[in-house]
Amino acid sequence: MKHILIVDDQLGIRMLLKEVFSQVKYEVSLAANGFEALEIANAGKIDGVLLDMKIPGMDGIQILKKLKEKWPDLPVMMMTAYGELNVIQEAMDLGAALYFTKPFDIFEVRDAVMNLLK
Repeated sequence: MKHILIVDDQLGIRMLLKEVFSQVKYEVSLAANGFEALEIANAGKIDGVLLDMKIPGMDGIQILKKLKEKWPDLPVMMMTAYGELNVIQEAMDLGAALYFTKPFDIFEVRDAVMNLLK
């Protein structure tokens, strides 16, 4: 069973993504901020991370850097509400596997993640 970590400060998005990935038999962990995300990643094997770019405290780029330092091969997919291509480009340069622009099609996200993690 694949284990995905969803990191977003918006509860609604975390719950929606959890529902969609639970339906395809993924184990889903949820984090509202960078500290929770790193705690969960340290606690056990994660196959992939869906990470929001804009999170209070530690932003998506900082979280991505920390994840990639410790787990260079971990697939991290960024979610962003901005059309800020420079931030997306920075994330891709740091090793993000994919990015999704909000509002996204939940089934496109599911299919892209499943394809990446298979």
